[in-house]
Amino acid sequence: MLKEIKNVRQIEGEPTRRWFSDPALDLFVWYGDADDIIKFQLCYGKGANEHALTWSRSSGYSHHGVDDGEGGIYEMKCTPILVPDGAVDIENVCGLFSGLGRKIDHDIFEFVITHIKAYQQT
Repeated sequence: MLKEIKNVRQIEGEPTRRWFSDPALDLFVWYGDADDIIKFQLCYGKGANEHALTWSRSSGYSHHGVDDGEGGIYEMKCTPILVPDGAVDIENVCGLFSGLGRKIDHDIFEFVITHIKAYQQT
């Protein structure tokens, strides 16, 4: 079940953000000046095959794989980065979020699930 991470570091000059986490998912939500959601990023497949579905008011949808920064056996770990990955099983993502996100704030849940379903139609 997604649970909110308290005391999330806020970066000066950037929108306020909240973070919800579960072993299978991470959800990041950014708020505008009017306390409205201006962006979210849902990270799923944590661990072996992580991906990120992002929606932003200013740029719409994007979908990426997450390169975890793990190198070969003799290489140092690098910072994880997003890499292009257009394929998304939206029904699976929708089902996973529906099952794990129901206990977060109702307004956030409804906003995110509505946008996940809308992605399916794009």
